Amino acid sequence: MNFTRWSARLPGTQRRTAAQTEHTVSPDLRGEGAPVPAARAEQLTDDAPPVPAVDELPVRDVLDRVPALVALVHGPEHRVAYVNDSYTAAFGVRPVGEPACEALPELDELGLLPLLDQVLRSAKSRTVKSRKTSSGRSYTFTCTPVDTSPKGHGGGVLIFATDVTDHAEAAERLRASERSQRETAVTLQRSLLPQELEEPDDLRIAATYQPGGTEAAVGGDWYDVITLGGGRTALVIGDVMGRGVRAAAVMGQLRTAVRAYARLDLPPHEVLQLLDGLATEIDANQIATCVYAVHDPNEGRLIYASAGHLPILVRDESGVVVRADEPTGPPLGTGGWLHTSGSVPLGPGSTAVLYTDGLVERRDEDLDEGIASLERALSGATGTPQVVCDRLVRSLGVTADHDDDVAVLVLQHPARTGPDGDLFRNAALELLGGVEAAPRARAFASGVLTSWRFPAELQDLGVLAASELVANSLQHGTPPMRLRLRRTDRRLIIEVTDGDDHLPRRRRAEPADEAGRGIAIVATIASGWGSRRTPGGGKAVWCEFALK
Repeated sequence: MNFTRWSARLPGTQRRTAAQTEHTVSPDLRGEGAPVPAARAEQLTDDAPPVPAVDELPVRDVLDRVPALVALVHGPEHRVAYVNDSYTAAFGVRPVGEPACEALPELDELGLLPLLDQVLRSAKSRTVKSRKTSSGRSYTFTCTPVDTSPKGHGGGVLIFATDVTDHAEAAERLRASERSQRETAVTLQRSLLPQELEEPDDLRIAATYQPGGTEAAVGGDWYDVITLGGGRTALVIGDVMGRGVRAAAVMGQLRTAVRAYARLDLPPHEVLQLLDGLATEIDANQIATCVYAVHDPNEGRLIYASAGHLPILVRDESGVVVRADEPTGPPLGTGGWLHTSGSVPLGPGSTAVLYTDGLVERRDEDLDEGIASLERALSGATGTPQVVCDRLVRSLGVTADHDDDVAVLVLQHPARTGPDGDLFRNAALELLGGVEAAPRARAFASGVLTSWRFPAELQDLGVLAASELVANSLQHGTPPMRLRLRRTDRRLIIEVTDGDDHLPRRRRAEPADEAGRGIAIVATIASGWGSRRTPGGGKAVWCEFALK
């Protein structure tokens, strides 16, 4: 076998040959006064032994000393022509002249035999990186086509394998560390999300969270449902920019803050205003998008405020989808912006979707196209909120290896009819003021509660609560005043509104005081009570009684 013929094909040989040729001085030029470098001239005058050319090197001896694994096969059966000492030390003695499928079982184990066929047919080199053998060592294999016959008419493949075990083990340790960090972030993220969604009386709600694929770091997507009392419900969804444990930790702080601010029963834009300041304090370099919305069944609307988040989508009973685009302020953490609230209808039979950008954002398409795709999917999605949620995720192509976190919150306001509709009733009375307002309110409450067939004990408690709330409004509030009674399948709600925005508070009345006991009485007999400022000015004071 003439190794000299293909020795120049070894990786790096061409560069070394070219470098050597470039610095060789032509004998013809020496005699014509061509400049000779000092070092080269000194060697010539001292009659130093000439450096041998590549073609003069004993190729077999060189290859036997190469630390890399070298093997040569020839012919369509890839018969073994040569293996060097490193190859023998790694895999044992290999018989020359035998087909590779028999003589080199390690190549068959690594799936390299088809690669030899490709190299032989295409006459082009092929490389496979970091293949692990049964011995536990990892190698990168380069297969190069060569001429193996003395006259250059035969085809062969030179197999050159470099031991990359250290690199492969380091890469595996890095991947293991990344997997551990990802698992920590996912665990933290899921533990900070609500384990069970609160269940409002008037809404049916479902949510899903899916972290990005194994190659993507976990983000800070979150959602929450908060019952505010008086039949109202707050819904929130947000996305902390960034990845990993830090984003999940910031998300947890913001979600906790949202729940605390929601208990104040503030308008949505005021909640975002407070969150904006908190986000700046948590980390001035960390921003987040968020939508905070409040549903009031008496109004049939969704009041919301957005801090740089994607628009809420609402499908009405007829299937028409509305995009709530405005108003939208900058993300949380930017500071210096006054957020405002908007509203979108959410009557019986409607479905609303709140979501994060992982659901609709794709690298190869505009964001508006993703939202339009979600609108089309929502227009045809029917069933329970969980069914709608799953259909939307599938329709938008979200899979287990998705490159971003996805959070989706679906809420429905069911259209109730028949016996189910009888469990949800409303009644209201405008109070004109004067001494006759309190007796009228008591008579109205008694008649309504009797018609709703409540037990006598609950009727008495409801009339007493209505009387105390109306008396408090007459004494401390201003017109217009209204008494509203509402029943659901789980509770009775009594609410009084007036034009004064001063919120009442529960206080201890002294024995000699003639006033100050109304709210204390209501708080004692009711399951819960609260107050809030209304958007148009004024306040609402409510209490509720659990039916089950």
